[in-house]
Amino acid sequence: MGIVAGLDSSPDFTRIVVCDTDTGAVLRQGYAPHPVDPPEGGRPSDIDPQAWLLSLGEAAGGGLLEGVQAIGVSAQQHALIPLDAHSNTVRPALVGGDRRAQVAAADLVDALGSREAWAHAVGCVPGAAQPVTKLRWLARNEPENARRTAALLQAHDWLVWQLLGRPARRTTDRGGASGTGYWSATTGVYRPDLVELALGHQAMLPEVIGPSEAAGTTPEGLLISAGTGETMAAAFGLGIGLGDAVVSLGASGSVMAVHPEVLADQSGMITSLADATGMHLPVVTTQNAVRTLRGTAELLGLPDLEGLSELAMKSTPGAHGLVLLPYLEGERTPNLPHAAGTLTGLRRESMKPEHLARAAFEGMLCGLADALDVLRGRGVEVRRIFLLGPAAELPAVQAAAPSLFGAQVVVPQPADYTAIGAARQAAWALGVSRGTLDPRTPPAWQGAAAQVLEPGEELAAGQAVRQQFTAVREQTHPGAFQ
Repeated sequence: MGIVAGLDSSPDFTRIVVCDTDTGAVLRQGYAPHPVDPPEGGRPSDIDPQAWLLSLGEAAGGGLLEGVQAIGVSAQQHALIPLDAHSNTVRPALVGGDRRAQVAAADLVDALGSREAWAHAVGCVPGAAQPVTKLRWLARNEPENARRTAALLQAHDWLVWQLLGRPARRTTDRGGASGTGYWSATTGVYRPDLVELALGHQAMLPEVIGPSEAAGTTPEGLLISAGTGETMAAAFGLGIGLGDAVVSLGASGSVMAVHPEVLADQSGMITSLADATGMHLPVVTTQNAVRTLRGTAELLGLPDLEGLSELAMKSTPGAHGLVLLPYLEGERTPNLPHAAGTLTGLRRESMKPEHLARAAFEGMLCGLADALDVLRGRGVEVRRIFLLGPAAELPAVQAAAPSLFGAQVVVPQPADYTAIGAARQAAWALGVSRGTLDPRTPPAWQGAAAQVLEPGEELAAGQAVRQQFTAVREQTHPGAFQ
């Protein structure tokens, strides 16, 4: 068929991959950082979207896109771009988990009546990152900008619109829409009343198009696919399907799985997103993942996580009775926002650095296993688990994860699966437009090269560690999961 490109516009950079449409093989790559200087202490919450276009142009330099027939766009989720009646940006984009919006999130929960009401309405409870919450912040703190806001876009919507020459029609996809807080994955329609609740008035919203539909074609004849959020694109790039879950190890953690139907969760622990194929992508997050390991390494005077892993491997499953509840920054799963970490099982023989190191890895993974169990408890089948993030390469993680998760663990080789997922979407839209692909069946690309780990003989020991962790959690925080 030819070649297609996938674009990943992350919070910090743009990466582009050019792929063969039949196999998904990566033929060329481009990269450029966004021309933005973060303030001291972190990333800015206000970004001029033009920065994304500048790095896109730089990443595509040197003829990278020569011969490309279609482009798919993935981008950071939750970036809100308010436009005025003339389609100009009202203010810089509000990006990331904007701490300024935390009060607005609580305000919205009260305004609709409860967390349960939000979960029922749109499949998720407002948090500081979501566009609906940022709208509430805008209305409360920048009322003039709120009044001027006539239309709303997210990052991938805005980039697709720009690539197409800013047409009158603006589009998004199910995946991106499902994270806004004003589109329901259950009904497949917007909730404009929630936009009005947050912003104070209605605003134009992009048309939600299907996973294999094209957003349009550039004057040069380049097809642009629907685009999607980075989470959905990464899942699509990995090629996960029914029976697969993805555990991401960042400072915080997340667990997601492909599921054929929406999981409305009254507790708010499950965020019901849509994926990039027409299915659903329920997500459960934990507040503490790799930050648990980094804190333990600092406590033990170790310079890096590799040293902590090496030390942990000198211990044995169960860490000689040490159990660490890793709720160092409070916790989201279970919902314990004001909790602290707990270390139990201290005895003379367990008071050794290697046992504490092992307990940190086991505590982090048991917390993620609890999140997995939230999905399993709602009927999500989990046969294999993709483990993502640099920490997935640590020997101590790989030694403990299969037995603690109770399933086959797949550790993909490092690659930009987000950009690859965007390219796969472009190939799908291109094939459908030419009549060579079914609009219900994406192209079958090569799976990610990966290391496969089985629970094996360690399964019984791992489940005993889980039981010990659960017992300590229930004793310390009774009924946390009820």
